[in-house]
Amino acid sequence: MKRKILKTAGVLLGIAALGFAGLMAATSGDAPVTDLVVHDADLPRLTVNGITLHGEVIGDPGAPLAIVLHGGPGGDHRSLKALAALEETHRVLFFDQRGAGLSERVAPEDLTLAAQLSDIDALAEQFSPDGQITLIGHSFGAMLALAYIGAHPTRVSRAVLIEPGFLDAAGYEAWEARRAEMSRTFPVVRAGLLAGFQSRNVTATDEAAPQDYVVGTVVHAFADHPDNPYHCAGKPYDAPAWRFGATASDTFWADPSVIFPALDAAFSADVPLLFVAGGCNDWTGEALQAAHASRFPTAELAVVEDAGHDVIWDQPAHALTAIRAFLD
Repeated sequence: MKRKILKTAGVLLGIAALGFAGLMAATSGDAPVTDLVVHDADLPRLTVNGITLHGEVIGDPGAPLAIVLHGGPGGDHRSLKALAALEETHRVLFFDQRGAGLSERVAPEDLTLAAQLSDIDALAEQFSPDGQITLIGHSFGAMLALAYIGAHPTRVSRAVLIEPGFLDAAGYEAWEARRAEMSRTFPVVRAGLLAGFQSRNVTATDEAAPQDYVVGTVVHAFADHPDNPYHCAGKPYDAPAWRFGATASDTFWADPSVIFPALDAAFSADVPLLFVAGGCNDWTGEALQAAHASRFPTAELAVVEDAGHDVIWDQPAHALTAIRAFLD
């Protein structure tokens, strides 16, 4: 009996060893991770509150300032670059939030909501000290825009909010239930497992690169899941990204309730809002954004057909038409 047990154990160990060796061989190539702005002198940069951000400002310095806020948290503004067309009427500011995208990495204790709002305020003060600003936020960036409005309602002239996922605790619970279910599926779990092995070969040298690679890979697999309406049916999720900030993401999701008081304050703000939804998205799309818009006294809704969650990337011309009509 003991010999049989030992033989079985040996076979299992052999299978495990072969599986491990197979995974190592299958993930032996480079894992590309783009260098951060603090390590690449050629990247455009902005400095606020002692943090170096990957970003730039385009357009006439005398035009009204529009600040673009990307999603995530932890993402970057690459898929939103079509908004540069707004420089015809606005000075457009793009940036990756602190700890996110290609911006400088900071400690978790420096990734508070207050710090994020302070960065937006510092950018507004630096580039539009005497005038109101326009905010254009996507996904988490739309929530961040509303949080800023809650804290500084007179500083914002109007805001474009592209598919915020939730605005209160009940909305978060509904959103999280669907996210959790999809995150446990084989394609997402498999992507995370392979990325964990591949992360030993990241091309960037900073200490955040391996975890950024793993989380960024999982986030893309989640968005590209065949049952995820972040992309239109039959099409891949192809919105591009430079790099994902794992710690920025983990820090927020550890306690997303921190944003609720600021969002509550925004409900009573007298700021014109345009909620934008992708026509393909039955999760955070038209129905949810119509419900969100109904809670504000000065909100409108625009639906961009043949677009998923990344409305600007999927249908830039149609999205810009709706945004221009609102801003004009």
